[in-house]
Amino acid sequence: MSNRRGSLSINSENIFPIIKKWLYSDHDIFFRELISNGCDAITKLKKLEMMGEYTYPDKFKNQVKVIVNPEEKTLKFIDTGLGMTEAEVEEYITQIAFSGATDFLEKYKDKANEDQIIGHFGLGFYSAFMVADEVHIDTLSYQKDAVPVHWECDGGTEYEISQGTRTQVGTEITLFLNEDSLEFANEYRAREVIQKYCSFMPTEIFLEKANAEQEYETIDAADVTEDDVVVERIHEEAKTEEVENEDGTKEVKEISPARDKAKINKRPVSLSDTHPLWTKHPNECDREEYLAFYRKVFMDYKEPLFWIHLNMDYPFNLKGILYFPKINTEYDSIEGTIKLYNNQVFIADNIKEVIPEFLMLLKGVIDCPDLPLNVSRSALQNDGFVQKISDYISKKVADKLSGMCKTDRENYEKYWDDINPFIKFGCIKDEKFSEKMTDYILFKDLDGKYETLKDLVPEKEENPEEPEVDIVENPEEESGESEDKEPEKTNIFYVTDEIQQSQYINLFREEGKNAVILKHNIDSPFISHLESKREDVRFLRIDADLTDELKETVSTEDLKETAQSLTEIFRQALSNDKLDVKVEKLKNENISSMVTLSEESRRMQEMMKMYGMAGMDPSMFGGNETLVLNANHKLVQYILEHRDSDHVPMFCQQLYDLAMISNKPLSPEEMTKFIARSNEIMMLLAK
Repeated sequence: MSNRRGSLSINSENIFPIIKKWLYSDHDIFFRELISNGCDAITKLKKLEMMGEYTYPDKFKNQVKVIVNPEEKTLKFIDTGLGMTEAEVEEYITQIAFSGATDFLEKYKDKANEDQIIGHFGLGFYSAFMVADEVHIDTLSYQKDAVPVHWECDGGTEYEISQGTRTQVGTEITLFLNEDSLEFANEYRAREVIQKYCSFMPTEIFLEKANAEQEYETIDAADVTEDDVVVERIHEEAKTEEVENEDGTKEVKEISPARDKAKINKRPVSLSDTHPLWTKHPNECDREEYLAFYRKVFMDYKEPLFWIHLNMDYPFNLKGILYFPKINTEYDSIEGTIKLYNNQVFIADNIKEVIPEFLMLLKGVIDCPDLPLNVSRSALQNDGFVQKISDYISKKVADKLSGMCKTDRENYEKYWDDINPFIKFGCIKDEKFSEKMTDYILFKDLDGKYETLKDLVPEKEENPEEPEVDIVENPEEESGESEDKEPEKTNIFYVTDEIQQSQYINLFREEGKNAVILKHNIDSPFISHLESKREDVRFLRIDADLTDELKETVSTEDLKETAQSLTEIFRQALSNDKLDVKVEKLKNENISSMVTLSEESRRMQEMMKMYGMAGMDPSMFGGNETLVLNANHKLVQYILEHRDSDHVPMFCQQLYDLAMISNKPLSPEEMTKFIARSNEIMMLLAK
């Protein structure tokens, strides 16, 4: 083979600047591309060996080796794959974007049933020029009588090809790093990047530092293998210790037996787990393996609640494990990590095209060889197939959760408080997930009992008997269209803070009523979502209004005059002529005042907070709180009867603040005044 020069087959003269700057978002990704190419070449040679077209030499071991050399500012990527002939170097390297993997599969499609080839051998190789001023290739093809090839290029459109000196089948790529990329010749930086992208590649990957001092380790002599280089044989004598028996006599006992050891050259440790847990069948994995894998991949030593092992071969190949971590923070601050792989090659974290948005709260890995990646493997092409994968993942999660609710209700309830924000977020974001999960949403009541929506909403009779006489409460509406009549709603009362709303809870308890607990930020948008799907359901916080069961039966006319007087007194005392006051006769005479806020107003205020509008006046969106006074309470009666007393304004303010405290925390200024006023009232009693 004679030395010769040539020009790369490129459509644009500016391809290298484009590659260096724009082809990949992360410059360290060249590690992944070059190691992936080495794995491809090894996989191809394995297939040829299986088909009888190649025979491995004795004691052969497939591997990809990365050698860093900070002194010479180089990086080497060496594989034991099938190598290339001069013609193949011309075809696969000089013709940019030609896919060697595609060509190989086409040639052997009838002989190879399973494709584990990572692909894209064209542009992936050229990622090296993002960090290198010059790149050399030394390769020897597996083919009989093949001649080694040397190829080099300095980053321009010219290359040089000549006969090489490589004697082992495979390929060695040498990168002469540019000044901005010398960090990658650091052993620890290289290890970090390899572990990031290549931890689970299907071939063992070893990292070495050129000219490094030999390291050693000592092992039991019985564990020495033929691959070990023994430096020294060591015999350790048995260790003894004199001990005193119960009868006072002394005896020498052996505490460590004699053993033979060997000092050997330190064994290299692969940076790649070639058979990660997700590639195994779920029946082959035990609990400890799942936990160990979780700790290794996510560096999280808090035990996950449970996990889902995805294992699908048809209609597309998809495997993975999704872990449910303990979720106990605000839903919008939870950060999960779903790592996406393609044939055990790391692609990216949290790719939203593949992973449904609500699943981003989880931690896990998903490996899908069928993903339609673009040339840089860093993003997904816009493909309807990707949506099918996303829908499948969502379906499998819903199946797992609903199945757990049906067959393992005890554990499902145990996990519910931690996983319910995730499930509710999923119902809001994913319509199909919502349809599957609606019947398996649990609501915990004040007694700690878990119920579904079906338990809370009584079933309507299918064919109720028509009443003999129609009773029309408002004759003026009799002529209205019946179709416009809203369906009868079931009110589900809820609590957001058991301590803050304890007064209302006690009222409910006294009347034998119950409520569910909805204390997470996600609950407000979730119940709105649920109401939009179920016209027969309405959620009301227990302080949204007073139900008839809590009040004595009395006509509004009986309290009209009292209400007018108390409204006037309180508005004047509080200097608030817009204060909404309602007077009721509560069955519990010990409650003097309460505050109610309509459900619509509360949700509007919560939405305003969520979107950073907390400073706006909520009254413009539907009204403020209503002060409810109990006409049966003696202090309210005193205020009514002694409206001209000097103490009445102070009592009015105190009753108002007491009502507010049971609804929401007072501001620092309001609390300061409340404490001072409380002291003043106690001083009156002390006189």
